[in-house]
Amino acid sequence: MTRILKGGLIQCSNPLNDESKPVPEIQAAMLEKHRPFLDQAGERGVQVLCLQELFNAPYFCPSQDPRWYDAAEPVPGPCTEVMAEYAKKYSMAIVVPVYEREQAGVYYNTAAVIDADGSYLGKYRKIHIPHTSGFWEKYFFKPGNLGYPVFDTAYGKVGVYICYDRHFPEGARLLGLAGAEVVFNPSATVAGLSQYLWRLEQPAHAVANGYYMGCINRVGTEAPWNIGKFYGNSYFVDPRGSFISEASEDDDELITADMDLDVIEEVRRIWQFYRDRRPETYEDMTRLLP
Repeated sequence: MTRILKGGLIQCSNPLNDESKPVPEIQAAMLEKHRPFLDQAGERGVQVLCLQELFNAPYFCPSQDPRWYDAAEPVPGPCTEVMAEYAKKYSMAIVVPVYEREQAGVYYNTAAVIDADGSYLGKYRKIHIPHTSGFWEKYFFKPGNLGYPVFDTAYGKVGVYICYDRHFPEGARLLGLAGAEVVFNPSATVAGLSQYLWRLEQPAHAVANGYYMGCINRVGTEAPWNIGKFYGNSYFVDPRGSFISEASEDDDELITADMDLDVIEEVRRIWQFYRDRRPETYEDMTRLLP
């Protein structure tokens, strides 16, 4: 029997674009902005939904302001509890990217995964952390230390790769080796230097590894940092590298895609990358510097 997984992505702008407001007030506004889209996803029969990077906050990393540490919370914690209610209500697994506080002074850029019955399956912590103009992420996040887990949801095997991770093919391959059928990449990226890579790298990961990808970016311009326009263009891509659903550059919106998981087997029987790979020849990848 054909296995169809209906995926969903929500791209959203910051409704309280005023950095002077208290951090909890900004986060509450972001959550409220997402609620109608969460309901819409459930009503449209989405089975696995992914939200954008740091979904309940602005992308605060252009600053090096310690007040944003107040945005961090335990995982599991208050936000995952809210999402668990939506998951149970709609029998919908949800990937929930948030700012995680593990303990005092120890913070991660994290995505929790909630299954369709509301149970907490685990989390992925962003491993590759940029530190460059406008993206001072090492000030806010430790590199992830949980490896590249794949989560066995009620509907399929899901992996997560967060934003800057997408520039590194090694983790994308490890997610495939661990059995991922769909890999979600929640992001916050602006027009400019890397925009052309947005539609290049992730289809390449999908082809090289024979799985679907759901790639999500926020929209709008966020004050007071104004580092550029978050250009949306969230999309789903299949194991052949074909775009099967795409969002606009400007709108807050939910997009969905029906992913035929049987295509993974079909594609991998043609392109035998897993059969033909030669890991015994790759030792220098971890030995050579830099």
